Amino acid sequence: MPSPPGALPSLSPSAPSSSPSSPSSSSSSGGLWDSVDGLHAWLDAHGAVDGREALLLRILKLSEEVGEVAQAVIGATGQNPRKGGITHSWDDVGAELCDVALTALVALRSLTPDAGEVFTRHVAKVAARSLGGDAGAAGQERRAAPPSR
Repeated sequence: MPSPPGALPSLSPSAPSSSPSSPSSSSSSGGLWDSVDGLHAWLDAHGAVDGREALLLRILKLSEEVGEVAQAVIGATGQNPRKGGITHSWDDVGAELCDVALTALVALRSLTPDAGEVFTRHVAKVAARSLGGDAGAAGQERRAAPPSR
């Protein structure tokens, strides 16, 4: 049953559509970094500035994207009466969050050609620190468990 307009989405974990070792998720990771590399190259070719200024502007672009997430959340909860109630959906919020993540990955790629390796190492460190020694198994358990209500 769909949520009423303005209702917060469930924050319970849900099972992914494919397991981490499935071909679709493995290839999507490579595809992600291929896309990030392509976007980085496209921005380099079409940017009005280059060098350090381009890097700084790509990092600042994150602030703009985060603001768009905030705007979508405000719109999804109907918290801007001037605009007449619900102006965004939670799908819009998810799309804006994806824009933030992609913008961050392109900025990271602008900082280093080894962005994929840097990101993977960083995620592993954060997971180990947050989830303990068995970080991989803890993530698998959470994905396999049914959502709690």
